[in-house]
Amino acid sequence: MERLCLKIRGIVQGVGFRPFVHKLVRRCGLSGYIKNTSSGVELELEGERPALERFVALLPEQAPVLAVIESMEASYSPELRGYKGFEIRQSQREEFRNTLISPDIGICEDCLRELRDPRDRRYRYPFINCTNCGPRFTIIKDIPYDRAKTSMAGFPMCPDCDREYYDIENRRYHAQPDCCASCGPRVFYLDGAGKEHPGDGIELARAALKAGKIVAVKGLGGMHLACRCDDEALVRKLRRRKQRDEKPFALMCRDVDCVRRICRLSEAEEKILTGFRRPIVLLEKRQPGLDYLSENGYLGVMLPYTPLHYLLFGDDLDMLVMTSANLSDMPILFKNAEALEKLQGIADGFLLHDREIQTRCDDSLCWVLEGREYPARRSRGYVPFPLRMEGTLQSILACGAEQKASFCLSKGSYVFPSQHIGDLKNMETLENYTRQIAHFKRLFDIEPTLAACDLHPDYMSTEYAQSLGLPLVPVQHHHAHLAACMADNGLEGEVIGLVWDGTGYGTDGTAWGGECLTGGYEAFQRFGHILPMALPGGDRAAKEIDRLAFSLLYAAGCDTSSIPGAETYRAMLAAGLNCPLSSGMGRLFDGVAAILGIKTRCSYEGQGAILLEAAAKDDGGTYPILLSGRPLVFDWREMIRAIVLDQQQGLDAGIIAARFMNTLVEMAVRMAVAAREDTGLNRVCLSGGSFQNMYIMHRLPDRLRDEGFKVYHHSRVSTNDEGIALGQLMIANAKWKGKENVSCRTPETD
Repeated sequence: MERLCLKIRGIVQGVGFRPFVHKLVRRCGLSGYIKNTSSGVELELEGERPALERFVALLPEQAPVLAVIESMEASYSPELRGYKGFEIRQSQREEFRNTLISPDIGICEDCLRELRDPRDRRYRYPFINCTNCGPRFTIIKDIPYDRAKTSMAGFPMCPDCDREYYDIENRRYHAQPDCCASCGPRVFYLDGAGKEHPGDGIELARAALKAGKIVAVKGLGGMHLACRCDDEALVRKLRRRKQRDEKPFALMCRDVDCVRRICRLSEAEEKILTGFRRPIVLLEKRQPGLDYLSENGYLGVMLPYTPLHYLLFGDDLDMLVMTSANLSDMPILFKNAEALEKLQGIADGFLLHDREIQTRCDDSLCWVLEGREYPARRSRGYVPFPLRMEGTLQSILACGAEQKASFCLSKGSYVFPSQHIGDLKNMETLENYTRQIAHFKRLFDIEPTLAACDLHPDYMSTEYAQSLGLPLVPVQHHHAHLAACMADNGLEGEVIGLVWDGTGYGTDGTAWGGECLTGGYEAFQRFGHILPMALPGGDRAAKEIDRLAFSLLYAAGCDTSSIPGAETYRAMLAAGLNCPLSSGMGRLFDGVAAILGIKTRCSYEGQGAILLEAAAKDDGGTYPILLSGRPLVFDWREMIRAIVLDQQQGLDAGIIAARFMNTLVEMAVRMAVAAREDTGLNRVCLSGGSFQNMYIMHRLPDRLRDEGFKVYHHSRVSTNDEGIALGQLMIANAKWKGKENVSCRTPETD
């Protein structure tokens, strides 16, 4: 007989790990205890050595599907303590905490079956959950993960739930959110004036939806606005009320068969759509006439992920618009009183509940690229699960960029990317951003000793980083993109980086964005870029993109008389008045979209580029590619002249759009080949918001591979600015380890 002490770290709390261990202990004929600690779980077991070793071998092989075992530290001792049976002991809080927390999980098949079973005591109860599913991150206040430290603290368990909680044979054994209609949260329906209506709240909400009403629905991490999606007039009413005239709406479909009616769905897409994370998946439209939902070629679709959603659909609602309930540029609403106040005049009714949401968490959003998630927004279902890096990192807070803001914290070998925060353009979003940083620091017991931020001096995230009083590493925007893709793929050393986006502050003080970089975490070189273009009116040109059309045509020596305001823009250029230069790839896309008449005024970021992609009809053609100089510059003026000639000859705008993007693909390949010849590097990383263009992403990686490159793109963090913080963190860590403290500064010495 021997005694085994086993310390396990990873996602081992709130995922049915202790009940699983209890059963495995019994199978192996052992005795002892298990308890949650602030670092994971701790076990002491006694038995014969072969039985103990069998337990250690079986534990990682048979652990619950949601458990992630990062490390197991085992030690054996001949000193016995005479344990009788097996017990789950009270959680232990330690001075040093290193617990990983599970994301919120979509309802499991067992709970769904019970939800629909009239004989089950939780029949139609909208908060049914077990150790395999349900809320986690959005209800937790602190660790260890026990009921008293969650939003369920105010709902004492009834005798029936209490028996389940302590029954080792029950699926809800030590399930912290366990509850039923007798003891748990309740759902209720209020009308547009905020008056609660008696009766079944879900049925009242269903009746309102079927009657053509817009209903605010409280979910796991915030509120949604829902309405029928088969009524174009109703959807347009929602657009007017929400002041979202053209940006696509997400849909929730009852099941996969409903999805297939409107979208093409591959096997890989279906696997991710139906997985326990339940993100919104961007799928190619199958059905025409749905432009009032999404004007581009994709629909963002998700399946129900809470019992409340399943009850809301019932058997007679197939699809609903399910869009985040927030005002323009504001964070998603998550409190009942706030929703009732701020959604007045927008929602006709409110389906709410009394379980408090502790942490805002939007729906995640992704494409599926080469069989894996290609994130556009990493949030519910993914956060707060960390990324594991090689080696030990400094304790760093990376503050991200301004658009699609997020942050990253590091501890040991873990990096913790935050959920989607939003654009840092107002105090409400900044307040949420700073609150979430404090929450992550508390949950994961991280006190940063170093901060990183964007090089841009006017970003709110930069100002926040400067206020911390920590040594600070400013990181160039596109270098951070490059490093983020490297970290996403576990790369070390140096690579070639094709980094394309709308804008980023360059080391020369100008706006960059169509970049070919070489380097790694420690440093980078600007090997190439596209020819800078003038932006008449500065930032206004990102929305009024006919200004960009003028700039491109004017630089190429083409006729600009068809552009409204051409004389004014010409005078501005001549006087050098508010016409900054930019090499942003996004601006090139926007300008060509405006030249082709696809879009001249944008109501949301990247709209011109998105519609250009949607219009494309590929005939395999390309335009002239002129590359010269060092750094290597792509001179797009000859391409613009060829585009105008095709347009004058009556060629379809969709074919021109495709030829334009084909040209960029070939230009990128040539630039990468030149970089390889110059440096000997053969790995290419693709990052930046312009690589959310799936026309290009379905072509460029393969073309690079044709030329013998190893190609890497994102799969764990977003390719857009949401992923910037990860790159900042890795660069700051490398510079600090390399003792390049000349790049680090505090506000006092800035």
